[in-house]
Amino acid sequence: MQPPTYADILAARERIAPHLARTPLYRYPALDELLGCAAFVKHENYQPVGVFKVRGGVNLIAGMANDERRRGVVTASTGNHGQSIAWSARRFGVRAVICLPEGANPGKVAAIRGFGAEIAERGAKFDDAVANAQALAAREGMRFVHSANEPALIAGVGTYAVEMLEDEPGLEAIIVPVGLGSGASGTCIAARHLNPRIRVIAVQAAAAPAVHDSWASGRIETRPNETFAEGLSTGRAAELTLAILREHLSDFQLVAEDEIHRATAWWIERCHTLAESAAGATLACAHRLRGELAGRKVGLVLSGGNTSIAHLRQALDSIA
Repeated sequence: MQPPTYADILAARERIAPHLARTPLYRYPALDELLGCAAFVKHENYQPVGVFKVRGGVNLIAGMANDERRRGVVTASTGNHGQSIAWSARRFGVRAVICLPEGANPGKVAAIRGFGAEIAERGAKFDDAVANAQALAAREGMRFVHSANEPALIAGVGTYAVEMLEDEPGLEAIIVPVGLGSGASGTCIAARHLNPRIRVIAVQAAAAPAVHDSWASGRIETRPNETFAEGLSTGRAAELTLAILREHLSDFQLVAEDEIHRATAWWIERCHTLAESAAGATLACAHRLRGELAGRKVGLVLSGGNTSIAHLRQALDSIA
């Protein structure tokens, strides 16, 4: 499987333009004060499903052959990828089945169902949902959509990085959260083409470090997946995104659960914007690296805003 190119990202931008609006890149004085740098926030929480992944979903389904569309799509998700595929499938009149682990974020489950997709819950972890989706695809002849090993998804989400660098060409670093790494991979491809000097920094939860550890070792690693943050929740790296990250990524950080909670609250306190836990990891990473990023222009990917009431309470309690 070949990784997407910068030309694929530009083609994806043309494909998704009729369906998705450009998201803003904003500055906040209180955030600059906290981090000691010029922070530029990419508001992917303004997407119609509240998360960046919809860019990839639209690009993938828009580019599918008619036969694949007729057969429908099935995928596994902890919530955000599922919403993306559900929304995109409805946009193009395609049947979609979203497999989730039991006990998934109820708001995200309701949103997926609201977008017209079928729900199939099984198992306690994301990997259980993947196995369920693969079985359904084999049984019903549907197109299985992997949440990371899909060049069209990576090319689609890479469009936000192009927008960031068009709006602020002087960015010196971009920090992006990692679940399986589609967003970070797309960012790497775009940034390396537009300005190879940009540092692309990935961040993952220390409680679910599979991709980080795989990046460090150079091989697919399986690790305990114990983070509360659904967008960062994975126990095993994916081949395609890992290869891209290994080739292009500048740095990879891990942040603790309490850092994620605190930074999620900072998004509200400092920027008056709602962020989910994966975006909390982005800000937590920027705060941890504030010494080396001081005075620089730094892009922060606010990957989504689909938090739960329970997680929001925990975040607010962390700074009470």
